[in-house]
Amino acid sequence: MTKRVAILISGGGSNMVALARSMQTDHPARPVLVLSNDPAAGGLAKAQDMDIPTLAIDHKPFGKDRAGFEAALHKALEAAQPDIICLAGFMRILTPDFTARWEGRMLNIHPSLLPKYKGLHTHARALAAGDPEHGCTVHEVTAALDDGPILGQARMKVTPEDTEESLAARLLPLEHRLYPAVLQRFAAGDRTPVML
Repeated sequence: MTKRVAILISGGGSNMVALARSMQTDHPARPVLVLSNDPAAGGLAKAQDMDIPTLAIDHKPFGKDRAGFEAALHKALEAAQPDIICLAGFMRILTPDFTARWEGRMLNIHPSLLPKYKGLHTHARALAAGDPEHGCTVHEVTAALDDGPILGQARMKVTPEDTEESLAARLLPLEHRLYPAVLQRFAAGDRTPVML
């Protein structure tokens, strides 16, 4: 049975595009919704161009009412009936109540070799530590930030010339390879980590 995938974004949606393109081929899943917390997110137009249903739920009117925002998010997701949720640059921290509802069905990609550098500014932190390599991780989402079982990692060497910007730019193509590979395996019921 084909799995239904909802992809959550906040920006340009380059990982969303990579995921959606991968699902156009022989794949156990199909995208059924691209949802953003920012109505101006560039990824929404890209999803529409790919004939994927889109929805924006602006988090700003909710202010500090995270429960209210997440209730609206949950209602929209329930309507789309996804089997899997992929966070792809979704820049909202989700509460334990929300993650518990979707536990075992929600994936995230993070720009570091977890468990190193949870949270923000991962490229700067890798450079400051003098790490010889950097990378990205796809993991199952749990209540703890950037935690949960690791389903895949892609690694690359750090060069003496690297800056935050160059690391980010060089990492993005690896993200675009890793996340689709993990999703394909996960949608087929295989949680064996993908290592690139």
